[in-house]
Amino acid sequence: MEIEISTPALLFPAISLLLLAYTNRFLTTGQLIRSISRQAKEQKNQDLSGQIENLKRRLELTKWMQFFGVVSMLMCTVSMFALFLGYYPFGKNIFGLSLLTMCLSLVISLWEVYISSNALNLELEDLYNQIK
Repeated sequence: MEIEISTPALLFPAISLLLLAYTNRFLTTGQLIRSISRQAKEQKNQDLSGQIENLKRRLELTKWMQFFGVVSMLMCTVSMFALFLGYYPFGKNIFGLSLLTMCLSLVISLWEVYISSNALNLELEDLYNQIK
């Protein structure tokens, strides 16, 4: 199968939007961490260790999501350059690796969403128990 230089270029808008979404998740996690930090300073006896561990895990996953997303974009660029220079087998292989790294980034993103959902469910459960 032959690919043209425009094939890897098709991923650029998708990768850019994903990286924007990942950055928003990073910023949201940062806000949560700052909020919990203030809460811990105000209420010294409250046990926040579970939430802190959850946020640490989410922050680490977000870092790897962004890393593999950026690597995917770099590989797309290298692939386009190789195809531009006429190195079709190399460009094709790098493009395949770019797709794999994007898939890895998306899988990590799913994992982070799962962890976030579990954390929110725990918060809702605590809220329900308080009003009961």
